Amino acid sequence: MTTSPASKRPVLMYHGLHADERAHGRYDPVYSVHPDDFARQLDWLLGNGHRGVRIDGQATGTEAAVDGQAVAITFDDGDVSNMSAEFFITSDFIGQPGMLTAADVRALAEAGMGIGAHGRSHAFLEDLDDEALDAELRDSRARLSAIIDRHVDTLALPGGRGGERERSAALAHGYRQLFGSVPGPNRTTGDGDWQQRIAVTRDTALADFAALVTWQGLRPRLARARFIALSWPKRMLGNAGYERLRARLL
Repeated sequence: MTTSPASKRPVLMYHGLHADERAHGRYDPVYSVHPDDFARQLDWLLGNGHRGVRIDGQATGTEAAVDGQAVAITFDDGDVSNMSAEFFITSDFIGQPGMLTAADVRALAEAGMGIGAHGRSHAFLEDLDDEALDAELRDSRARLSAIIDRHVDTLALPGGRGGERERSAALAHGYRQLFGSVPGPNRTTGDGDWQQRIAVTRDTALADFAALVTWQGLRPRLARARFIALSWPKRMLGNAGYERLRARLL
């Protein structure tokens, strides 16, 4: 099953599912969604006719989603709490405490899950010189491809940060689809095209989740406004400075 060029397929971005900081995995106060909330979100998707699809267009549910009902669920980094979806794995995180092992990644691929790259070290690609950028893209893809025994051709940019230089380098290394984090649905799909994802955080209420998936109402406008507002301190402080400030505030 594939979506048409006019599809507005939302791509949802999760990181981990944790009840609290004692849960298995790496808890984050912003991005760790409570498992009960995740279950309610899945119930809402199913109850409203949505069906999961892989990034490559393959249906993951028992029924193929018609155009306009397809939704892709993605998880970043490789936390052990993750469930059935598209997984963007940071290759250096494999085997670290609270993260997936190589056997886990292989088992996900064998179960039909999508495996994509999320950099080697989770460094922000736009901060790297050309040599370091090439190493991040090359080594991450090579390790993941070796683990799952097939080519990895999707890349989610760490932090969603990067531009034309990063896109050109990724395509040169064999990636076909790149994912950022500008909130909004995707109107087009295709080889080498940027696609964007909608972050689902711990404080995303079910009504807000529904508004984001359908991209209707006030909540999407607030998400876009927040993204734009945060872009200014990122530019002023730089990625490293912004992350230090964020860590202090959290």
